[in-house]
Amino acid sequence: MAGLLTGPASDNFQSLFIPAVCLLIAFLGYSSQWLFNTAEYLEPGPLTQRETSIFNILLVCLWLTYYKACTVPPGRYNFPPPKKSDEKPSLDTNDPHDPPSTGLGPKVTTRWCKKCSAPKPLRAHHCRHCKTCIPKMDHHCPWTNNCVSLQTFPYFLRFLVYTNITLGYFISWLLYPRLRCIFWDNSKLPSYLGPSVPAMVHLVLLAIFGCLVEIALFILLVTTVNGWVLNTTMIESWEQERHEAVMVRHKKGGWWSGDGEKKIKIESVEFPYDIGFFDNMAQAMGTKNILTWLDPFLGGGPRVSEELGKGTGWEWEENGFNDREGMWPPPDPDKLRRAAGSYGNPGVSTAQQETEHIDKRWANPAEEVAAFRARQEMDLRRRTGTSGVIAELEEDEGIEDLDYDYLDGDSASGGYYDEEEEELVRPDEPKVPVIPGQGYYERGVDGEPGWTNAEGDRLRDFGVDEDAEDEDEDVPLGELLRRRKAYAGQDG
Repeated sequence: MAGLLTGPASDNFQSLFIPAVCLLIAFLGYSSQWLFNTAEYLEPGPLTQRETSIFNILLVCLWLTYYKACTVPPGRYNFPPPKKSDEKPSLDTNDPHDPPSTGLGPKVTTRWCKKCSAPKPLRAHHCRHCKTCIPKMDHHCPWTNNCVSLQTFPYFLRFLVYTNITLGYFISWLLYPRLRCIFWDNSKLPSYLGPSVPAMVHLVLLAIFGCLVEIALFILLVTTVNGWVLNTTMIESWEQERHEAVMVRHKKGGWWSGDGEKKIKIESVEFPYDIGFFDNMAQAMGTKNILTWLDPFLGGGPRVSEELGKGTGWEWEENGFNDREGMWPPPDPDKLRRAAGSYGNPGVSTAQQETEHIDKRWANPAEEVAAFRARQEMDLRRRTGTSGVIAELEEDEGIEDLDYDYLDGDSASGGYYDEEEEELVRPDEPKVPVIPGQGYYERGVDGEPGWTNAEGDRLRDFGVDEDAEDEDEDVPLGELLRRRKAYAGQDG
């Protein structure tokens, strides 16, 4: 579904989507009425007063909901400017999930967005199109040129509902009877007793575009309603698939080891935001009054709380299935590995950190060059088919050789995964061998480095800025405080 969810990366192309949608609505909604009322020999004749009234009322609802879906802001977090201080941050704990109080709340200060230079609350993601962190981001929709988020979801849902109702009425009640008369009831009549060729072409185009749009938007409506009922966004559904893939690969339990022999337990995490059928729907719509949920005129939606760190958009009720709150999203081994080298002094450049990392791995430059040439030779054999390790994933240029391994559950203490959960086992899951002394990384179904779900989607396909995601998960509190202090010094 890449490209269908967020469209082209260029904002210049995205600006054309809204005019295109408006032209499509006008073509299906108004040119069809002109055709039905003016074309000769187009049975069963012009539209009745009742049909015209119903269809145009539905069109008004469609236009209004589309306008709101495009214009209602997706929401943003407003943080106060960082204060300059010479005080050193005190760390009461080394657990990133249980930080000490800082005034913003523990759920706000455990994630950091390097693009916004600010903490990132739970369920928020940095949109590469909107250029800011979006609360409860679902995806960036090119057809509205807006993010589907905490604030815009109700309007987007209403737009989908009224679009499907309008198209359903148009196809089944207005278009189908006329097509049936031409191609079935009156199919044996002479052609001069039927509509003209231009009218026939117009009618066929209405049928083609109407049916294609209805199929696509009905599928999107089903997907959106499913997320509405389960309190899950498209991004969070991707994260759930990703977590399942990690658990399946290491179904016997294990540890992830990285730089400095640091080991992090890989444990199963339940999705915490499914709090019940009705509560899920009421939370998304911002009210428990079901009469306003689908009201195109008076229906509203939730708003991000103005109180820093508290209220809507900052705090999320959880179902209590996990050991503690704030565990979602679960740790991603690839993100943790990439972020491991960036927790140093903010004043130290990335090049300096990489140099320090190389110095620790290789005793001298000659060893580094020899290791690099060995990897080149292995990669060449693998690409030419002479390597015996056929299933090994190829290494892409610019991707550093990962040096972490997953230990088998028999050798890692504290196995946790229940092997009776057979529903998580995927026999067709590709096997990625671990070669001693070498790391590996996952490759998506599109052949590029990085994991994709079954549909081939990556986070960027939902509009997420993946560069902002690499180092923002589970950042220690001390690092967050150091970063904000560093940014305050740069601004001064």
